[in-house]
Amino acid sequence: MPARLADADPILFDLDGTLTESGPGIVASVQYAMGVMGVPELATDQVHRFIGPPLLDSFRDIAGFDPRQVQDAIAAYRVYYASDGQYQNSVYAGIPELLCALRDAGRTLAVATSKAEVFAESILDHFGLTGSFATVVGSELDGRRTAKAEVITEVLARLGRPTTGTVMIGDRHHDISGAVTVGVGSIGVLWGYGDGAELTTAGADALAGSPADLLGQLTG
Repeated sequence: MPARLADADPILFDLDGTLTESGPGIVASVQYAMGVMGVPELATDQVHRFIGPPLLDSFRDIAGFDPRQVQDAIAAYRVYYASDGQYQNSVYAGIPELLCALRDAGRTLAVATSKAEVFAESILDHFGLTGSFATVVGSELDGRRTAKAEVITEVLARLGRPTTGTVMIGDRHHDISGAVTVGVGSIGVLWGYGDGAELTTAGADALAGSPADLLGQLTG
């Protein structure tokens, strides 16, 4: 593992599939949106591909919607997600302990997610995790700042930190490719919705099989 990751600071975390098991709420919200759009629900393998990437990309590339339909589908998705979907969610075992240990070690932690920032903040508040992070950055409801590279760049701007020493932690190739684009280190986690081949191909500097494994890699 690159030495620069063993004492990385700041440490940026993806949310869905990295801190929380968000799949059930996302799947339910997508299928609700498909119903509102008057089209059949997506197959299981298709709807699971929504977990991680920006909604705009997924409704376009997976559901096959045109630009106007994409916006209507996102609006429908958010109706269900705001009321129910965001709470059909759970924190992965070992994550609270990981965050506590990193903070005790003096690390600066942040969330970098393509999820709408308002929902990311709500979820972290719901699970009592907000206090672990110096900042939480997500996308805007109007569709701005959805690419992970843009999110990472905004995190560093808010923290006033350079790319040097920074590491991005995530479970999908979007997290890793975003880190590569910005020029920061990255660790792919294997308890989320991606797999080792996807993360390695995207350019992950290392892989972690559990929160305890990740802690060991980040603290040496």
